Amino acid sequence: MKQIIGIILIVGALILGYLGITNLQKSTSSVEILGVEISAQDNKGKEIAYIEIGAAVIALIGGIYLLGQKKN
Repeated sequence: MKQIIGIILIVGALILGYLGITNLQKSTSSVEILGVEISAQDNKGKEIAYIEIGAAVIALIGGIYLLGQKKN
């Protein structure tokens, strides 16, 4: 049972990591007009992306830990 939960956590971590990275890339955009670069940032979007990445790291560590345990 622990191995199934570990696999689910690792898959969830990969999904959360992908979503976090894509949201982080989408939160900043820039436009160059007449040699001047104008950029805008979505701070709330960045905050959510960092939370998703952090949750992915925690889920990955938990999944690896569960898969690494020996059977009793």
